[in-house]
Amino acid sequence: MKKVFLAIAILAFSSSALFAQQQQAPQQTAQDQANAQAPYLRFPTIPPFHLLRLDSTSYLTKEDIKKNRRTLIMYFSPDCDHCKHQTESILQDFSKFKDIEIVMATYQPFEELKEFNTHYRIFEHPNMKLGRDEKFFLPPFYKIRNLPYLALYDKKGNLITTFEGTQKIDTIMAAFDKKRS
Repeated sequence: MKKVFLAIAILAFSSSALFAQQQQAPQQTAQDQANAQAPYLRFPTIPPFHLLRLDSTSYLTKEDIKKNRRTLIMYFSPDCDHCKHQTESILQDFSKFKDIEIVMATYQPFEELKEFNTHYRIFEHPNMKLGRDEKFFLPPFYKIRNLPYLALYDKKGNLITTFEGTQKIDTIMAAFDKKRS
């Protein structure tokens, strides 16, 4: 009988010790778990995207980005008001972006992309490139939840940071300037 009582006491003690240990261990939030699994964090360089260009016959890829230049990848929707405001801000302060490669990608219909290009006159800026993400590669790569989504890369193609939602130009430039290479 003493052995049974001793076994139950040891079991109860070890269970409470295990429970206490679990309570003291820092709990990962759902956001931490999601980000830990995000491909852009595991592969923090410019992703191997494949975007249909406005000519609808050729593709824009990572290899088309000029080397040794900072890069901004913006995932957007042509009918998203926040995306329109972000584009307007960039174009209004474009002198700050003249040495930055800007890749603008969307999954929306091709006609909307063409209208967006015409309306904002993106074609007047050789360092701005538009394309349709036909294979829906970028949203799961970055785990995008809000638009516009901005991913900033240094001159070596290494990730600096990402932003979801409209950002002030000063915020974007400060992030680029923090990591000059």
